[in-house]
Amino acid sequence: MRRRLPGTMQKTTVLFLCTHNSARSQMAEGLLRHLAGDRFEVMSAGTEATHVRPLAEQAMDELGIDISGQESKLLERYLGKTFDYVITVCDDANEVCPVFPGARRRLHWSFEDPAQATGSEEERLRVFQSVRNKIRERIKGDLLSQDG
Repeated sequence: MRRRLPGTMQKTTVLFLCTHNSARSQMAEGLLRHLAGDRFEVMSAGTEATHVRPLAEQAMDELGIDISGQESKLLERYLGKTFDYVITVCDDANEVCPVFPGARRRLHWSFEDPAQATGSEEERLRVFQSVRNKIRERIKGDLLSQDG
């Protein structure tokens, strides 16, 4: 993590990675930006790009966080850049990208894929909400408690 000099405001940079950049990494990006966007510069990407899932948007909207303007991006966009943290939020991305050359610190948070949930829309939304809540707790515990 970067050390800040007195009187400066250099943000800690974080890149969240997932396979499709459609749910977990998008929710993580929105959550960290909402919780501490004044201290963190946050991005997300995927090993493949698709679209932001409507149920991810709905789960975030319940917390007053609008991620509808976020887009699914390929991780190649960020190759060659340096990040304080690169965090994989799914096991597939962790396997495909075990090392990210620009990462000062590499973390892996394993969350189930809410996009794989089955059942009614309400049942699937509950899975998105559960994953969102777990991501929020990891952000608070692993990033916000470390940020000085």
